Amino acid sequence: MTDTPTRSQRLKAATAAIHDRLDARIMALDPFAARDRYVRFLRAQQAFHDALGPLYAAPALRAELPDLAERARSAAIAADLRDIGLAPPPVPDAPPVTPVDMSTALGWLYVAEGSSLGAAFLLKAAQRIGLHTDHGARHLAGHPDGRAAHWRRFTARIDAIDMSDAEEERMFAAAREAFARFRDLTEAAFA
Repeated sequence: MTDTPTRSQRLKAATAAIHDRLDARIMALDPFAARDRYVRFLRAQQAFHDALGPLYAAPALRAELPDLAERARSAAIAADLRDIGLAPPPVPDAPPVTPVDMSTALGWLYVAEGSSLGAAFLLKAAQRIGLHTDHGARHLAGHPDGRAAHWRRFTARIDAIDMSDAEEERMFAAAREAFARFRDLTEAAFA
């Protein structure tokens, strides 16, 4: 007997290709080679997370994800930019992501929250250029309970929310759109 994959496992599978391409592209841009390159990466992060602000503030989402407010990273990214003190290159503003429906919002949040899970690797790279979780790399810090535990709480909520097949497909599409948006912001930051 085979176990049926959870919704979050299906979401991971549905976005694996675009996620892998994005990871490879970011590493090819070498954002941790020097602080001026890191600032470009931060600007892409800032534009992406600022656009997600309406999701982190949405009452319906907060009801489903009680710790949602503490997951927002825009303030930490802004503090990281101030720490470094380099003038960031311009990046086009990203239009805000508004909570059209729960499944679409969850797709976008999945990408944002997943990036905090993978940030452990990025934090090590940031440390090589003199940055740390108290200066310049706050947004890469793990949760006090641990990255994995924090991620599992999030995916458990995704798995528990009642959703139709059509809503699940919208969540998958939204996650792919979120990965594509971050790719576009990254390309603009490094152009």
